[in-house]
Amino acid sequence: QVQLVESGGGSVQAGESLRLSCEVSGWTDEIYAMGWFRQAPGKAREGVAHIHSSTGRTNYSPSVQGRFTISQDRAKNALFLQMDSLKSEDSAVYYCAAVRLRLTQFPPPTYEYNYWGQGAQVTVSS
Repeated sequence: QVQLVESGGGSVQAGESLRLSCEVSGWTDEIYAMGWFRQAPGKAREGVAHIHSSTGRTNYSPSVQGRFTISQDRAKNALFLQMDSLKSEDSAVYYCAAVRLRLTQFPPPTYEYNYWGQGAQVTVSS
């Protein structure tokens, strides 16, 4: 099993920054990739950023490309999402997720993510 716990959410003004953290525990050596997703009220869950655990390769949604940065600290079993130049449309609950299965596709499709955190609220006021 893999356990994920997010932290760092909050309320900010448009243009400001936030950094989300995800503490990872359990079978961490078996993680193939990790990602950050978000879901706003009335909208589908959206994949925001992904990172390949062994190579560090990253992938971003066009809506956050150039503003958000995903990173990992494998020694500390932690995942991060640095969010800069935040916009009101970035407001959502953000989830940390992990894929344990070894796949050939990157980024993994959402349905392959089999471990999820509880979510962290991010609110951006314009």
